[in-house]
Amino acid sequence: MDYGLILIRYGELALKSDKVRSRFERKLVKNISASIDGEITRTRGRIFIEPKNFDYALEKLDKIFGIVSYSPVKKTETDKEKIKETLTEYTKHLIDEGILNENKTFGIRCRRVGNHDFTSQEMAAYCGSVVIDTIPLKVDLTNPDVEIFVEVRENNTYIFHEKIDGPGGLPLGSQGKVICLISSGIDSPVATYLMMKRGCEVIALHFDNNPYTTPQCKANFNDLIDVLEEYASGVPIKRYAIPYGHYLQECKSKGPEKMTCVLCKSGMYKTAEKLAKKLGALAIVDGSSVGQVASQTLKNILATRYGVGVPILSPLIGMDKLETSKIAEEIGTFEISKRDDGGCKAVPKYPETYAELDRLEEAKKAVCQDEELNNAIKNIERIK
Repeated sequence: MDYGLILIRYGELALKSDKVRSRFERKLVKNISASIDGEITRTRGRIFIEPKNFDYALEKLDKIFGIVSYSPVKKTETDKEKIKETLTEYTKHLIDEGILNENKTFGIRCRRVGNHDFTSQEMAAYCGSVVIDTIPLKVDLTNPDVEIFVEVRENNTYIFHEKIDGPGGLPLGSQGKVICLISSGIDSPVATYLMMKRGCEVIALHFDNNPYTTPQCKANFNDLIDVLEEYASGVPIKRYAIPYGHYLQECKSKGPEKMTCVLCKSGMYKTAEKLAKKLGALAIVDGSSVGQVASQTLKNILATRYGVGVPILSPLIGMDKLETSKIAEEIGTFEISKRDDGGCKAVPKYPETYAELDRLEEAKKAVCQDEELNNAIKNIERIK
C-alpha cells in the first residue's frame, strides 16, 4: 500500500509549557529534516512527514531522539463516506498482507481532536461496521488480535494499524553542549549515547596515550563516533583528540607509581574542563560505574573530580557491565569496542584504590599537572 504519510509522536515534549514545547518541536522538526527529504508539518501533539523516500524515512526515524513512536498512515477527509472508502481499502490491504483473516479478532481505537458532530465512540462503532462489511470478524475491544487506529484531527482523518517505537528522549541539541570523554572501550560510547538521548549536543574528546596505547585505540574511537553519528541527525558530533602520552609519562616517572591511573583520570577531567570553557560546553560526561575499575572506587571518584569547575555526569554510574554491554549491542558499538586495542601499558601492577586528597594534590604538583596539561591542549587536534 502506498501510505505516503508518516505520523510522528513525541512524549515528554507535551509536558512542557507552550513556549518550551514549541521550541522543542521546532528543534525536532529541524533534526528530522536534516536526515529526511520531504514535506514536514506539525500540529499540537503530532508531526507529519510526507517523505520522498518512504522506506528510507522509516529507517532514519528509528534513530532520531525525541520521537516516541511513529506510524505509516492513510490520510482522508473527515467525512463519513471518505472515511468508509479509505478504511475499506485499508482493510483489504490488511487482508492481502495476511494481517487480517476470519480467524482473528479486531478492535477500533478512535481518537478525536477538534469539534465534530459525532463522538469518538460513535466514530469507532461506524468504522467497526465498515470493517465487518469488508470481512466478517469478531470484535474484541479488550485484547484484539489486530488494532486499527482512526485518528480524527479537525478536517483530516488518519488510519493506521502500526505503532513503531522510536528512541524516545529529547530532541538532540535542545539541552546544550557536553564534552564526552570517549575511549575505545564499551562504556564511554554508551554513556555518550544516553546523553544524546537526553538532548545534549556532543563534543567527543579522545586521549591519545601513545606510546602506552596502540594506534588502534584512536581508530576505534573514530569508528565508534561514526556509529554514534547515525543518531546525531541535525547536530553533528565534533571530534577532538589530544596527545596525552607525555603527561602520562610524567605521571609514571615523577609521581607515585600506584597513583598513575588516578593522576591520569584527574588530568582528563581538568583537560575536559579547559575545552568545555573554550567551546561553551556545560558539563563533562564519562563512562564511570562505581567500583568497576581502580579509578572508579567512590574514594577515587571524589579525588579525581576534586577542583573541577564544571559538572561531571556519569549516566552509567549504577549500571553493571552486562547492562552496559546490552545497550552497546543495541546501538551498534559493541563489536567495535570488543576489538583488541592492546590495552594501556601505563597501568601499574597495584593501582591506588583509596586516594587521599592531600596525597593526590602532592602528586599533581610533582608531575607539574597544570603545566603539562596546558602544553598538551595546545596540540589538540580537531578531527574532521
